[in-house]
Amino acid sequence: MDLAFFYFLVLGFAIFMYVLLDGFDLGIGILYPWFHQDGERDHLMRSISHVWDGNETWLVFGGVILFAAFPAAYGDILSIFYLPIMLMLFALIFRGVAFEYRFKSDTSRPYWDLAFSSGSAIAAFCQGLLLGSLVQGVPALTSNLGTNSLSSLHWLTPFSILTGFSVMAGYALLAACYLFMKSRGRIQQHAAYLGKRLLIITVLAMVAVSLWTVINETEIRERWFSGYNFLLLSPLPILSLVAAAFVWKDLHSHTDYEDHSNESRPFWAAASLFLLGFAGLVVGLFPYLIPRQLTFMEAASPDSSLLFLLPGVCIFVPLICAYTFWGYRVFAGKVEDYQEGY
Repeated sequence: MDLAFFYFLVLGFAIFMYVLLDGFDLGIGILYPWFHQDGERDHLMRSISHVWDGNETWLVFGGVILFAAFPAAYGDILSIFYLPIMLMLFALIFRGVAFEYRFKSDTSRPYWDLAFSSGSAIAAFCQGLLLGSLVQGVPALTSNLGTNSLSSLHWLTPFSILTGFSVMAGYALLAACYLFMKSRGRIQQHAAYLGKRLLIITVLAMVAVSLWTVINETEIRERWFSGYNFLLLSPLPILSLVAAAFVWKDLHSHTDYEDHSNESRPFWAAASLFLLGFAGLVVGLFPYLIPRQLTFMEAASPDSSLLFLLPGVCIFVPLICAYTFWGYRVFAGKVEDYQEGY
């Protein structure tokens, strides 16, 4: 296998793992204001207190792969999106500090609640901005571009704002399904109530983003609709609708508090919805890392550098997967099973 393509697959895997795991993690913070009865916010924090920092490992790992294997793309993306990336990182910092201090605070707890919820929402929105800006296209980085071109708010467009809110809705859907799986009683029922509404918003957002992209981006439209491509790619939207139907069915039909069957299925169905959406995005953009400007082959490091990285990647990817699986396996029960929390 070509080394550049191998690292492209590794980068895609890291991005998807981050979106899935830190997605519901950030979604808990987005849902935070809708849980305000006694003990509910403690419950939400405890549900992710054992995994939130491990989930962000995938963000660091993805950044390392981009920096080491595709330095040209790394340099261009950070130059173009310096402001939203820094805003996202500061939001993640405030969110992480809130975890450390909220459990130990009394009078200042409302401020840490605000830091946690706003940090989660801002980080998710910035990730959506980055996604929308990359899909829509960014200014070409040539030597005659001045700093004003790179520091402008070209990434702040109606489409990127739509994708920003779409990512927020999707993360909140993942969080609602996660709470449905990890909770009991009123919190579980309220998570199901929110999850159904977020599912509608997420599906509508996916349709709107897809239509906007197909209408405005010629290359993506040709990729999907030229020849028999649509027939070959039609399983992606069909399976997305099936996954959404499973989420709705399980959340809608769960009325018996003692019936614990299929409580995990909405989360995995929502994860499948994300996976299918991610696959559709890759189909439309492949082989670009920066659409219409830089492919992964053009951005790749020399083969000698890629070979030097290979042992580390082959060691650390299975290692990260193993301890991630083990951490979730150890805390596989309901939140009440470990009420002491963080």
